[in-house]
Amino acid sequence: MRQDLREFQINSGAIFNQAENIIESFGNDSQALKMLQNGVVICDRSHWGLLELTGEDRQRFLHNQTTNNINLLQPGQGCDTVFVNSTGRTLDLATAYLTEESILLLVSPNRRQFLLEWMDRYLFPMDKVEITDITDKNVVFTVMGDHSDEVFKQLGIQMVDQPEGTHQVVSLEDQTVRIAVGSGLKIPGYTLMVPNDSVLSIWKKLINLGAIPIGDRLWEKLRIRQGRPFPTQELTEDYNPLEAGLWKSIAFDKGCYIGQETIARLNTYQGVKQRLWGVKLTQFTTPGTAILIDGNKVGILTSCTELEPDVIGLGYVKTKAGGVGATLTIGEAQGELIEVPFLTHEYYQPNDKKNEA
Repeated sequence: MRQDLREFQINSGAIFNQAENIIESFGNDSQALKMLQNGVVICDRSHWGLLELTGEDRQRFLHNQTTNNINLLQPGQGCDTVFVNSTGRTLDLATAYLTEESILLLVSPNRRQFLLEWMDRYLFPMDKVEITDITDKNVVFTVMGDHSDEVFKQLGIQMVDQPEGTHQVVSLEDQTVRIAVGSGLKIPGYTLMVPNDSVLSIWKKLINLGAIPIGDRLWEKLRIRQGRPFPTQELTEDYNPLEAGLWKSIAFDKGCYIGQETIARLNTYQGVKQRLWGVKLTQFTTPGTAILIDGNKVGILTSCTELEPDVIGLGYVKTKAGGVGATLTIGEAQGELIEVPFLTHEYYQPNDKKNEA
């Protein structure tokens, strides 16, 4: 049925990149961008990785492998968490969903095999954990936009005001689907994990309810504008998750995990020397270009995209170089540092009045 979905999408105008096995676009990027405020869009994220952890030690194991407090999760809850290496450098930003029987782990497209092997090397014979790649058995859809709640209300599903990561199994088109609060960006929406034999009927149903399909090209533009860091660009072994603005995905009060000592020390002694910013530019500039202030290199551009009517990038800049509004030179372009909604750069506690302000 996955192939049936692909054929339906192509017949609907999708531009398919066979080499990367992704839908690049439906040729409607400008219309779809407007629909985020006036309706909903749907994105096929089947090229993202979906891993499953089973066994009675699964929760403890993932807790010890990543930055967030997985041990606090109850079935039906989920959270973002960061895989880091032993020196606290970033490997991937993943989303964990705890069920009664397993943990489902949504990982970046280019980290699926890497993380499978990474976790496997930390499994000991006494660990009661099995890790399985179930990507090819499921398709991940994301429905997002200011009116996304209304779409699911029409389906009899109400998850309004639930915390991000909250998820449940529902019946759609007589098929079992897991739906989770959150779009993977700071845009209202839901993420659906759909078994292969249901994907075409669910896709058609959501399209019939008014969702406009988008491809990976617009998703990439949105993730840059939102500030979501991505492996090989912002998430590399050159940076730690504090620099990458992923403080909300770190539990500073949890016990030992891989890379914990480095991250705790950086937080305690305010040792973050650079941070990831949004950058508004006057023209497109190739990622990897140095960021200059008054002729001095203060950072590097990691991503860039043209998103009507602006050119937006992401880049790491030294903390002493300035903040919002700082003016930059990046290649032939001029730039300005801007806030982006996905990133946070201070210790966050949900009940902390200061952080809610």
